[in-house]
Amino acid sequence: MKISVIVTTYNRPDALKKVLDGLLYQTRLPDEIIIADDGSDNDTKSIIRPYFQNQQVCIKHVWQEDIGFRAAWIRNKAIFASTGEYLLLLDGDCVPGKYFVRDHMDLAQKGCFFQGKRVVVKKSVEQIFNRTNCNSTARLIIHTLKNEISNSHHIIRIPFFPSYKVKKLSGIRSCNMGVFRDDIFAVNGFNHAFKGWGREDSELVVRLFKYGLKRNENPFRAICFHLWHDESTRDSLERNDEILKETLRSESFSCKSGLNDIIEQPFNFTESGDG
Repeated sequence: MKISVIVTTYNRPDALKKVLDGLLYQTRLPDEIIIADDGSDNDTKSIIRPYFQNQQVCIKHVWQEDIGFRAAWIRNKAIFASTGEYLLLLDGDCVPGKYFVRDHMDLAQKGCFFQGKRVVVKKSVEQIFNRTNCNSTARLIIHTLKNEISNSHHIIRIPFFPSYKVKKLSGIRSCNMGVFRDDIFAVNGFNHAFKGWGREDSELVVRLFKYGLKRNENPFRAICFHLWHDESTRDSLERNDEILKETLRSESFSCKSGLNDIIEQPFNFTESGDG
């Protein structure tokens, strides 16, 4: 199965480098990595440029103008640019453990999307935390004992622990989610009505549920490590909550404005080999 990892980023090149390094240090490499860039400056482009020389994984950089928080738009552009059968949604400040892609692939099931878990890396160690830390059980235990990470019950990988189905919106995070490409196209992708931070991932999942998918999860596999950052402004949250409520009331599983906008408005992107 061909797997595309979509990494959403905005002006955090040091964190993005850690994520890309983690994705290229997998027990099962992704087939392509698509950097969904919501208007970062040239520092991010400088960080990305050397990765285009990688011969094992196709890497694409999808960029849009910075006119405010438009995560829904840039994710949809990256989804449209993807070629994988299965998509892994990952944020540019979430460092994947080395089994991340393998676990997602093994846990992918038709009729489901997979909601991954995250360990939160606190401010005290955010700068030094990288792929080495998240792949060392000993280091993770030390971080736990020093209260430098939270949600540390996820740090031990248990391959035989069974996944399970739930149907709830709590804990929905598109910073670590797996979904079949056909399914996300069926619901028209992320909703472009969302502007600013908040609820666009929950609203997507409401429509996936209405489409008939189930939520699959596992507390000990496909884990990422979320690097500390200042909280995003909540200025748009009240409006975004209303959009979510409207979707909950609706009988439709498709949004009015989503991937269809991308199809109608072609765009360019840079990929490995383009220079």
